[in-house]
Amino acid sequence: MQVVTHEFVARDFIAGHIALDFANTVTARDTAPRDWLDGYARLLDWAVKAGVVYAAAATRLGAIADRSPREAAAALGRARKVREALHDICVALLTRKDASAAALEELESAWKRAAARAHMTGKGLLRLQPDAETSGLDLPLDLVVFAAVDLLGELDADRTRVCRGHDCGWLFIDSSKGGRRVWCDMGTCGNAAKGARFARADKRRRRTAQR
Repeated sequence: MQVVTHEFVARDFIAGHIALDFANTVTARDTAPRDWLDGYARLLDWAVKAGVVYAAAATRLGAIADRSPREAAAALGRARKVREALHDICVALLTRKDASAAALEELESAWKRAAARAHMTGKGLLRLQPDAETSGLDLPLDLVVFAAVDLLGELDADRTRVCRGHDCGWLFIDSSKGGRRVWCDMGTCGNAAKGARFARADKRRRRTAQR
């Protein structure tokens, strides 16, 4: 998998759930996968723009990462491993197959680590909540893991899809009324597919006209 530099923008958050958006930080899984998390700072950037971590907390974590680059690199490595396990589990569930034992173990271990660091909160609903003081550099991962386990426990496999676009492979939840969405985003993969179909049709017409 190639690691590339990418600036996260609004159109990178179209999955309908932060856990799937996190899995989508790798693009082009169907062709030549590209990893957009090129450093711990990029993970923090993603977490802020995804609404997972507040900017103030990200600033504090960024300062810690600058002082402890080895620990930051290790935290990024853990996040990448969980991301791949999460993706593999999602795809298995969508295709009605058993998730691999390795992927399940990776996610379970991450959840246990997050739960051991979290504290109980009664705001709104009683739940375990990670925070920057206890999770440290793993805060973005801990928050994603808790969200992922909640999602996977009640995943609607009929409404969760893998984008059919070429050079994509993103996961998304189809919340449209008709439930027929097949592209992660109509403005990108949808239009690209339409353009490709038009080009093929035009090429066929040209060949026919030349006969």
